[in-house]
Amino acid sequence: LLRRLDAGALIATCALFALMAAALSRQPIIATFVALLAATHMVVFRAVTVPSSAKRTAWISVVAFAPIFATTVYLLRFFGTTPMRAGGFTVWTFMWCALAVAVSGVASSVIFGLRREARVARQLGQYTLEGKIGEGGMGVVYRASHMMLRRPTAIKLLPPEKAGEVSIRRFEREVRMTARLSHPNTVAIYDYGRTPDGVFYYAMEFLDGLDLQALVQRHGPQSPERVIHILTQVCGALAEAHAVELIHRDIKPANIILTERGGEPDVAKVVDFGLVKHVDTGGTDVTVTAQNLLVGSPLYMSPEAIKSPEGGDARSDIYAVGAVGYYLLTGQPVFDGDTFVEICSQHLQSEPTSPSARLGSAVPADLETLVLDCLAKDPVDRPASAQALAGRLRTCRSAGAWTRERAASWWTEQRARPRPDDASATTPPASVAVEIDLLERMAPEE
Repeated sequence: LLRRLDAGALIATCALFALMAAALSRQPIIATFVALLAATHMVVFRAVTVPSSAKRTAWISVVAFAPIFATTVYLLRFFGTTPMRAGGFTVWTFMWCALAVAVSGVASSVIFGLRREARVARQLGQYTLEGKIGEGGMGVVYRASHMMLRRPTAIKLLPPEKAGEVSIRRFEREVRMTARLSHPNTVAIYDYGRTPDGVFYYAMEFLDGLDLQALVQRHGPQSPERVIHILTQVCGALAEAHAVELIHRDIKPANIILTERGGEPDVAKVVDFGLVKHVDTGGTDVTVTAQNLLVGSPLYMSPEAIKSPEGGDARSDIYAVGAVGYYLLTGQPVFDGDTFVEICSQHLQSEPTSPSARLGSAVPADLETLVLDCLAKDPVDRPASAQALAGRLRTCRSAGAWTRERAASWWTEQRARPRPDDASATTPPASVAVEIDLLERMAPEE
């Protein structure tokens, strides 16, 4: 239908130009020139805007110019010009039409070829890339769709310039580690592969929502009951990971996506296991990250992760969950500063201001105490596990107050609003994941 509309619209438009020329029969040369000029613009415009092969463009253009050429011959023959002049102008008109057909055919060939190459370049196995939706230290994330299932998917690519041996091993480890997890609050992995050009990628479920950082930036501090609801889900995902001896090491608002799943609103999904660490009880650390590397996001790093990058355990993730909860309640990170060193120094030495004092209004005492317990400098003083933290969250007085009806109402309201510019929700420099070689930093100058 579209192909017929495409051809019919162009031919009908050029036929109208021919009728316009016939209406100006007292000035046949001027009428012909105006009709040719208008038709040429239409033919070339179609060639550069409508995906079409050169052959199809050529025959459509020939048919489109036919009424104008016939009208030109008719006007020059019967209205006010000599046979010789009419013959010369007819040849000139024919050459004009032929040139216009050739130009439009070449334009279609070049543009159609480029479109086809771009489509092939966007093809990764059974997936077609549709648009970039994010970028992180370990790759670029695109929205994609499966060729057969038509299922929206997120594709994470490891660009060739980052595809060193260590990066590839870490990228593959991220896939394997995440694929081992099946908790409903952990992002699901669908597939993994490598293109003929050497680009590594993996496919995961597409999360149509917003991360917690964007949530706070757009809507401000969240209610205690909603914070409890979100953190409980995050603890569930971490409990499964910790049970198989996986430490996330980069829990932060930007790595927790709030979405709707299976008709359930406000489902939290933990993503980006690119810095995940496997704790081998036999004493061998199989993490790809080299020793003496400080890895994580400075606003949410635990003191022990700063002091001993290889010594963090599950309680480091608990600290990060507490920092995320603090951010959700107050709209501000636990500690802030102009430099990475300043932020890390506060994590090591400063006691956090209570959420109530930072927010300037009361926060439920049980929730405030729990968040501050998670932020204890000594890991021993924190909740012993993600499961224990989830249990304490459920005993808070505000637990359960964020009902499904309230969550559904909130999401309905958000869908009705126009989406703000993504630039307004960019990640501040201090919250990005960092990796610093401590030995190199501390090496004496030669």
